[in-house]
Amino acid sequence: MGVLTRFKDIMAANFNSLLDKCEDPEKMVDQYIRNLEQDFAKVKAETASIMAEEKNSKRKLEENEAEINKMAEYAKKAVAAGNDDEARKFLSKKAELTQKNEVLSKDCELASANAAKMRQMHDKLESDISSLKSRREMIKAKAKVAETQKKMSKMGSGLESAGSNLEAFDRMEEKVNKMFDEADAMEELNKTSNEDSVEELAKKYDDGAKSSAIDDELAALKAEMGL
Repeated sequence: MGVLTRFKDIMAANFNSLLDKCEDPEKMVDQYIRNLEQDFAKVKAETASIMAEEKNSKRKLEENEAEINKMAEYAKKAVAAGNDDEARKFLSKKAELTQKNEVLSKDCELASANAAKMRQMHDKLESDISSLKSRREMIKAKAKVAETQKKMSKMGSGLESAGSNLEAFDRMEEKVNKMFDEADAMEELNKTSNEDSVEELAKKYDDGAKSSAIDDELAALKAEMGL
């Protein structure tokens, strides 16, 4: 009857908790159903054996009761024939069979109770397996949806990370561009300053040359006029 203990463990198993613990629910569903089917085959064989015991105990009880009735009839016939000694033997055998009948009756009741219990367990397990098979595709579909959502969640996290990196890169690029702009502005300022100083110096000498030319032309004019 060890299968009964095993059967109780099967019936007490929490299917959803098993799914929660596994990494691949789809494979777990198939494996769990295969395990149940294997256990169901054992339960079925044990149920058939106990039902056979019930039938055997009933047959023995019926046969014993038939013998009791037979001894009673033989006793009547012996009395009718005036054979009291033979009647006593038949009645003695009837009493012996009657005591045996009490034992056989108890065995039959126990066998019937065990058979009813096993048949109930057998039918419950068969129903559960049928129900799980019908739920299997739904469970697999849910598992696929959950896996897809998990992947999308990971992708979303990756995109957020990439977005953060891009923002940091943009800030770095903006900072570098600002540095280049400042460098260009400084170079322009330096260039303007240098050009201004050269132009100023050139203007100084240009003004001096013009003044000298004017003085020369004035002297020539005075000489021409005899002054």
